Amino acid sequence: MQPKKTKYRKYFKPRGLPNTSGKTHKLTELTCFAVIAMGSGYLNGRQIESARQNIRRKVKREGKLEILIFPDIAISRKASAARMGKGKGKVDHWIASISAGQTLFLLYGIDDEQGIPALHSGANKLPLKVKIYQL
Repeated sequence: MQPKKTKYRKYFKPRGLPNTSGKTHKLTELTCFAVIAMGSGYLNGRQIESARQNIRRKVKREGKLEILIFPDIAISRKASAARMGKGKGKVDHWIASISAGQTLFLLYGIDDEQGIPALHSGANKLPLKVKIYQL
């Protein structure tokens, strides 16, 4: 997962964690399940994709899964044997900034005996502490 086009090729590395806010996003849809981050941090595209694949595998492609985060911050890295200097390294991977209380995934149109275990298995792939809500 990465953006198709950005304003600049390389960005500065983010300093510190995103701002932590106590508010959660408003979820109004009935009979849906949500994965909500309890802490702040960063997720890269591979972690988001592995969680998505795990959730889809558990629900056997039923229902609708919505991903509300997107990795749009470029992280560059120089080669391991490269000497210092000669400019900034190539873009290595993309990350998404996650603040506490942010909704990561929404799962619609599936019953709770299938939906909750699927989201738990997807949440195990994420490095953040998350909570699963049923609405």
